[in-house]
Formats: sequence, structure tokens, C-alpha cells
Amino acid sequence: MEGDRLEPAVTIKNIERELICPACKELFTHPLILPCQHSICHKCVKEILFFTLEDSFTDLGSESSSQSSPRIRIHSPSLDRIDRVNRSGWKRNSLTPKTTIFPCPGCRHDVDLGERGINGLFRNFTLETIVERYRQAARAATAIMCDACKPPPQESTKSCMDCSASYCNECFKIHHPWGTVKAQHEYVGPTTNFRPKILMCPEHEMERVNMYCEICRRPVCHLCKLGGSHANHRVTTMSTAYKTLKEKLSKDIEYLISKESQVKGQISELGLLMKETECNGERAKEEASNNFDKLFEVLEERRSAALRAIEASKNLRLEKLQTQIEEYQGLLENNGLVGYAQEVLKETDQSCFVQTAKQLHVRIQKATESLKSFRPAAQTSFEDYVVDITKQEEVLGDLSFYSSGLDVPEINEEKSRMYNKALICWEHIVKEDSADTYILEYRKLNREEENATWQEIEACSKSKVISDLENNSSYAFRVRGYKGSICSPWSREVILHTPAAPVFSFLFDDKCGFNSERLMLNPRRTSVESRAGFPLLLGAERIQVGCYTTLDYIIGDTGITKGKHFWAFHVESYSYLVKVGVASNTKLQEWLHNPRDVTSPRYEQDSGHDSGSEDTCFDSSQPFTLITLGMNKFFIPKAPTAPKDSANRILPMPSCIGICLDCDRGKVGFYDADHMKCLYERQVDCSGTMYPAFALMGSAGIHLEEAITAKYLEYQDDM
Repeated sequence: MEGDRLEPAVTIKNIERELICPACKELFTHPLILPCQHSICHKCVKEILFFTLEDSFTDLGSESSSQSSPRIRIHSPSLDRIDRVNRSGWKRNSLTPKTTIFPCPGCRHDVDLGERGINGLFRNFTLETIVERYRQAARAATAIMCDACKPPPQESTKSCMDCSASYCNECFKIHHPWGTVKAQHEYVGPTTNFRPKILMCPEHEMERVNMYCEICRRPVCHLCKLGGSHANHRVTTMSTAYKTLKEKLSKDIEYLISKESQVKGQISELGLLMKETECNGERAKEEASNNFDKLFEVLEERRSAALRAIEASKNLRLEKLQTQIEEYQGLLENNGLVGYAQEVLKETDQSCFVQTAKQLHVRIQKATESLKSFRPAAQTSFEDYVVDITKQEEVLGDLSFYSSGLDVPEINEEKSRMYNKALICWEHIVKEDSADTYILEYRKLNREEENATWQEIEACSKSKVISDLENNSSYAFRVRGYKGSICSPWSREVILHTPAAPVFSFLFDDKCGFNSERLMLNPRRTSVESRAGFPLLLGAERIQVGCYTTLDYIIGDTGITKGKHFWAFHVESYSYLVKVGVASNTKLQEWLHNPRDVTSPRYEQDSGHDSGSEDTCFDSSQPFTLITLGMNKFFIPKAPTAPKDSANRILPMPSCIGICLDCDRGKVGFYDADHMKCLYERQVDCSGTMYPAFALMGSAGIHLEEAITAKYLEYQDDM
């Protein structure tokens, strides 16, 4: 095949940049095509998955360790965090396949490798062939030897793609005699890269790929289309895809070749810009150095002044202490004042003695008093001379290339939320997209440790998911933008609170007691709405004194037997009456399988008169607790000691409501989930299996809070 013959060395060597693996920074070895269409060495994929998963098991939720393969040099900071590489696991339904998330070092986005993981990736044989051509051009002086010759082997002249071996002329004739099947084998120039003649499907290993999925942008076989993962995707024949892509690629190449003079002009312009950048960079370095020299001068001046003040104070204190020492030495016998007084006592002339002794006695009295109340003449401590540099350290720590043209990002508290993880969103008030990257910092607010260390994480977009936060804690967040080496000031700090317990994931149960006539579930079973239809009108027609409709119950599909759990949901503002809480499996069986008289409000278990949260059962621990929501209000249940005025028990309904069930302590709490504030708490009997319980009457809607997950890269269809 002429297309596989050796290309001129000069042409091949010019494309070296396209043949380097983004992970190991070496020539590709058995490259695999990721779903994002970037290629990476097979060994690199295995090493990245192995080391990141190993780190995640040893330190889940924390920063990944610095261990890495000596062959891999990952430069993307986004690959340093565990939650970017270990978001693999079983989904809720046990029939749902396991998927593996892989961080592409080429585009720095997470890609889904699907159920088969690395085994579901195609080898990039075209790239592999080009790399082999490059290797041969690079080692033109090194010949490929014949694999069939007896020692010493001769230089090969052909390579058989069917035999996966290289031969000299004589050996090729011997192993491929005319008139035999082997004579029909495909042969190329000497090579060490033997790729298969037919591309096989990685999901159905015995099937040849013969179609192209336009949605996933990858070759597939007919089984993939009939009942596999591409059953509902738009596919085309391989020949059509080949023709379309080849035409597009040829046109794009022709366009680039026609613009060769323009490209050369732009290269020259870029060369001038490089020189200008170098000059401006040196000038900026000089200006920065001068500014730091000014700071050094100020610091040196202040340092000298502080040292002079300390030295002067030290000398003054030493002088005072030395004087005091001399005075006390004078109190010793035959020394100083005492010795002088002893000499005065020898005076026999009375008038002369009195004249001298009066003043001497005053000095002796002062010395006696100083002995009784000894106090040093100067302090030894220099506490007043300690230089406080706390504020200066903080200012210098934030010293950077501030620019008036870079807008300060502000954290959007309405879009940011705390649930199973933290989703922090920010925006620019004045200028859109004024920064290229961002640094998000966060720290836990702890009374015991006021100055907790800020932890930082880099983001390339205006949102970031953080997964290593503690429950029932408050965190402060701030963000700054970077454009090259220039950064904006820090944004205003925003404080958010994590849930009181680990988040409990469940879906609405569409089997147990579900009333499909009056309740409507969305396909994902995360939202439920009650609707009034003909059955309700027919029921009202038979009742002349009034119609008391029943509550329609729906529960979560997963029960709780132990531990502490938290879940949140939204109740539509138009909802007339909604009850939310928890109930045991035995109580639910009673509610769902023993309907009562719909005409008696007193006998109806759902009317609130026999609710575990109402007055009749308030003091006893019941196996259920429900609170009432409706008409955009939150109703706190009555207590025996509560005031009779119901207005004190009515609160505005939070936009997001949370429930925290502590089975170990037998307590359930109802929260304003936006601010993680507990509105009501009471005892509940958790001896059975507890389920999240909901009841709707009239027009109402409930939406479960969606778990926070990292956003995956969405691929656009180019076909």
C-alpha cells in the first residue's frame, strides 16, 4: 500500500508537536481515543486511573497525594483533586451500569468512559501509524532487521501486516510463495507498527464496525445500533461518514494551504510581538524591582528607627539599674553612705556633729525605706517595643498585580447552595468574562480556631463544586479572578452552612400506595404533583353536606433503620395543603391499605386531628411525624403549653425545606434548608424502618432537591 510507505523525513519531523501525548509528554504509544476526541497513551490512561483511585481510597475527600507515575507529568491543576477523577460508582438502580469518569489532560474536562471504562476505547490506528513513520524518520540510520533470518539477521525490506513480522527479500519469498494464500497478504515498508486490518467493536468483540454514530462521534457495529447503547442514536454508514469527514478535512486543509502567505505574515507579526513582549516584560520586571526596593528602603528605615529606639531604652535602663546598684553598695559596711556615717559618728564636737548629722540622717532614712520596699529602677521587659506586623503581613500576602481593568467577582448567594456538596457560583457585576481563571478559597468557621487556614482551589469557569466539607458546619468563601499574572482583589466573603447530617438520596416510590389517578410523577421520579380530575368531582356529587377529600400519600423508595440523615425538597408556592415528614413501615401500611370514611373530618387520619405532630399525641413518641405546609405558610404544630393564638405558629414557608432524621436519638427536625436553620424538632419512634413521607391535597407540587454533581463536558454535534 503506497499510502503506508515511508514519507520524506523533513515532512514527518515537522509535525512532532501533534504526536506528543498530553500526559507523559512523549511520543504516543498505543494511543486511545477518548470521548472528547483527544488521544492519550494506553499506559497513561491506566496509570492515571490507578494512582488517582489509589489516592482516593487512602484519603477520600481530601487533596490527592503528590504520588504519580515517574512517566506521567500532569500539569493541569484540575487533575490534582480526587473528585475530578473518582466519581465512579453504581447509580440508584442496580441494573444501571457502572460508569468511570476520566480527566482528559488535553482539554482538562471530565469525560465519561462508560460501562466498559478503558476497554471501551478505540485505538487510534491512524495516529499510531503516523507516529511510527516519525520514529522511522528519526532513526533513519537504524535498520529494521528480518524476523525470519538465521543469525546474523539481514536488514528487512518488507513488513507483512497479516503475519505481523518483517522480512528480507529472500525470507519473504520463502514465507509467501506464489500460488498460496500467504501470497495475498498485505505488505508495507519495514515497520514495527502492526495494526489489524479490520477495526473491531470494543463492546462486541466479534463484530466489525460498519456504522458511525453521529451523536457519540465514534464507529459502532450493527449490534450497538440494534440493542446496545446506541439504539436510539442517529447513525450513518461508514462510507458516508468517511466521505463526509474526508471532504471536510480536505476542504479545511486546502483553505489553510491557500492562506499560507497570510499565515507567514501572522508568524512575522507574532515574532515582533514576542520581541515587544520580551522588552515590556523586562521593563515590568525593572519597575517591580524598583517598587520592591522602595519597600525594602521603607522597611530598612523603620527597622533602623526601631532598633535605635530599643537601643536607647536599653542604655537608659542599664544606667538606672547601675546607679541603683551603686546606691545599694553604699549601704554595705565600710562602704559609701554607711562608711561615711560611721566616720561622722566619731565626731566629738556636738555643734559640728549636729550640723553634719541632720542631712546624713535624712539620707539614711531614705535608704532604710528603700530596703523595706525594694523595687528595681527599670523594667527588664521590652513588651512595649514589640513590632506588630499582623496587618502588614496580610497586606503583603495579598500583594499582587492589581489592575483597575479587572473586575472583582462577586459570589452569587442565590445560585450557590450547600447539599451533598457545595456549589459556589460567582459573576462579574460590571464586565463579563474579564478573568481567565479564578482562585476560590474557603475555610471552616471554628470558634476554637479563629484564624483557620484558607484552602484554595482553581476554577476555569464561574462555578466550582467542593466535596470535602464537614456536616453541620459553617464555611466562609471568597474568590478572585486572574488574567495572566494580574489578579483582582478578593470578593466579599460569603458564609454558607452545610446540612446537619449526611444527605440521604431517594426517589419517589411509584409502587407502594401510589395513586396514579390524582398524583403525577415526572419520569425521573424527583417531582410529584397532585391533580384534581373526574374521580374527585364524582365523589363530591354523592355528598350533599360537604366534601372532605383525602390526602394522597407518596413515600420515598428507600427506608432508614439507623444513623442520621438529611434530605431537602421544594414545595410549590401555589400548593394548597401539603404534609411532609417521616413515618414507619407499619404506620404506612395502616394509612395506605385501610382507607377510612371520606365524609368525616374527625375520623380522617389525614385531617391533622390524629397526627403525631398535633396536640392529642404531642407528648407521646409516635412512629410518624408530619407537619403542615400550604398557602405559602409553614405551620408549627401545637404544643400543650403553646399560646392559643395560632398566628405565633405560622411562619413564611422557606423556598427549600429540609428534614433531619436521627434514628439513634429518636428525633426529627424540620429546617429552612436555604439557611440551615432548624424551625421545629420533636421526638419520634424509630424502632421500625422509617421512610420519607409526603401527602398532598388539592393543587400542590413537591420537588426533591437534586444532588450536586460536577458538570461534565457536553459535546456538540459536528456532523
